[in-house]
Amino acid sequence: MDCQEKLEVPVYTDVDRDTFLRDIYPLRRPAVLKRVPLGPCVRAWTVSYLAQKGGDREVKVHVSSEPRMDFLHKNFVYRTLPFDKFIQRAAEAKHSDFFISEDESYYLRSLGEDVRKEPADLRKQFPELAEDFHIPQFFEPEQFFSSVFRISSPGLQLWTHYDVMDNLLVQVTGRKRVVLYSPKDALYLYLTGDKSEVLDIDTTDLQLYPEFVKASRYECILEPGDLLFIPALWFHNTLALQFGVGVNVFWRHLPPESYDKKDPYGNKDPVAASRALQSLERTLGILEELPPDYQDFYARRMVLRIQSRAYLRQTMEASQENSDTA
Repeated sequence: MDCQEKLEVPVYTDVDRDTFLRDIYPLRRPAVLKRVPLGPCVRAWTVSYLAQKGGDREVKVHVSSEPRMDFLHKNFVYRTLPFDKFIQRAAEAKHSDFFISEDESYYLRSLGEDVRKEPADLRKQFPELAEDFHIPQFFEPEQFFSSVFRISSPGLQLWTHYDVMDNLLVQVTGRKRVVLYSPKDALYLYLTGDKSEVLDIDTTDLQLYPEFVKASRYECILEPGDLLFIPALWFHNTLALQFGVGVNVFWRHLPPESYDKKDPYGNKDPVAASRALQSLERTLGILEELPPDYQDFYARRMVLRIQSRAYLRQTMEASQENSDTA
């Protein structure tokens, strides 16, 4: 059943750097930005142009017989294709050449030269195409982390997850639906790591995921040339309404030492958060030395402690917001 009210993501037009930093960024909420100059890419990046300029550089792509990709259960395979062949296949509804089936779906998340060490950077992997794409200067140059091609077949839906860095999802061509959930709703999303177990967010099985209905759903449609600001820790799920090409631009908004230096994807939890989660696992292991009723009691005490800390912080934030608007 369609179980959640759809809340709109605010839309801003003709946003420049000063407006973004003053009126949008401090709110720490998603925002659609329209008519931001992106260069010739919005008009130029046709399928034939991308294939010609991108050339035969090999790329590793996700291939699935299901249009709803599931990273937790891996309902896809990885295959390698020349970029020009990948672009042509991803734009097709039916394929004469295929790996699994004639209606298989494709998804590219571009990678760095050394996939284990180097973040993706459009300027390095696809310099001819990068000339067409002007990264909005909404952050300091030294904060830049990566620029990632995201290219998908029409109808392809990607799993709900969060990132630990702020980012701009630039929808260069095609239309895309994006659904977002606040970090404050994490308890309702049935998380495994940074991903939600709820694959079908539109007709969710509430017997299996009864708490999911409590999560507030924010939704927007990105048109060609639109940008979506996704603050760190906001969950997002994307559905390609058409074949589309996007560029994700990530930047470090926390101090550099906060991030895992061995993270080329930018999705590992901050160092302090990882330490805290590891400590929690050790603590739960210690509790196992007690009888079950004691384990339950002291686990509940820990939950109450965490909740009281979080509730106190939320109360302070709400009080501050009220005083600012008074």
